[in-house]
Order: sequence, then structure tokens, then C-alpha cells
Amino acid sequence: MTSAASPHLTGGLNTLVISGRVDADRAEFTPRGELVHGCADVLARTLAELPATITRVDLDMRGVHFMDTAGLQFLDVLGDYGLARATTVTTTNWNGQPRRILELAGLDTTDPLRTAAHDPAPAASSAVAVERAERLHVLQSEVEQLRQAIASRPVIDQARGILMATHGCTSDQAWHILRETSQLSNTKLRDVAAAVTASAESDGPPPPPELREALNKALARRPHS
Repeated sequence: MTSAASPHLTGGLNTLVISGRVDADRAEFTPRGELVHGCADVLARTLAELPATITRVDLDMRGVHFMDTAGLQFLDVLGDYGLARATTVTTTNWNGQPRRILELAGLDTTDPLRTAAHDPAPAASSAVAVERAERLHVLQSEVEQLRQAIASRPVIDQARGILMATHGCTSDQAWHILRETSQLSNTKLRDVAAAVTASAESDGPPPPPELREALNKALARRPHS
């Protein structure tokens, strides 16, 4: 036999509504709204009205669209209830921003209470998540640098060829000239190469004064084979 849970319980300005049903030994709830200040109290009142015969409580969280740190208190109330009553408690179907908060907290996004029950060091899990995020950021930076290098290769090769033809230097010498010009003028290598290439055209503009000065210095310092 199925009976209705107590009437909808709301906290604050109706930021959270918990509805559901209770069978003989199982309660199923669908919280809707936000897990913010007061949500743990709303949950505590809901759980307090459950009959002693309940051995399992399942919460479907898909209706929760926002969560701040109060949501972690919400989970603490659930976890404490499960431990005190020797009751199985689950929270599933986390989505959107609440799911992201769980990730940042190092909790299992499929069921954060499972993490709390079986992971003796959630802080360590959080540290691992942070480390993975940092590695991903480094990898993304490396990929972006590689993309820029590939895009810059043609114009750099052109500039090296121009320097070789104009100043009678080798390919390696031309490379050193471009690189030193970049360092002396605090200009990206690609921009230096583009300026050299543009200035070689019949009606091309000369390099800017600071770049031209750096180029002349680099030419004077060029290594000789």
C-alpha cells in the first residue's frame, strides 16, 4: 500500500519543496528547487515524520537546479539519518550546477552519500580532482601553443628565407636573428616574421622603429659559421 508523504514542506521563500510517497518500508522523495539556507531543516522535518518501519530512503535530485554550501549540510542530515536508523539512503540524478558543486567537493556525482560512507578521505578525492583539473589546464595550454606554432610556421619560414637572401646568412643564422629580434623588442616571433615578410614586398611597410632597431642589433650579433 502506498501512502502520500506529508504535505509539501517549504523552507524560506519556497526555495525547496520535498514531495514523494512512503511504502511500508521505503520512502521516495523528489526535492525541487534550491539547496540553500534552510534546506537542511526542511529535510530534517521530512525525515522526522517517517515511520519507524522505513529501511530505505531514495531521493531523486533532478528537480534541484541550484545548490550552495548549504547543500552539503543537506547531505549531512541524510547521512546522519541513515547511520542513526541503519537505513539505506541514496541521492541520485544530480544535474547542472549542483552536480558541478559535488565535483568541486570531491564527491561521487552519481550518489554523493556513497562517497561519504565509503571514502575515508573525501578531502584527498578533492585534491585529486584539483590535480586533474590542473593537468587538463596544462594540456590545453600545450595544445593551444602547438596550434599557434603550426599556424606561425609558414610566415616564419618565409622570413628566414628573406633574411638568407638579403643578408647572405644560413637558415640557422636567420632563425637566431628572428628569435633575438623577438627578445630584444619584446615582440612575438610570429609578429617579427610577419613584419620582415611584409617589408620585403615592393610596396610593403617597413618594420616599426623599435622592431627595426632590434633587427639591426640582431643582425650585428648574428653568429658566424
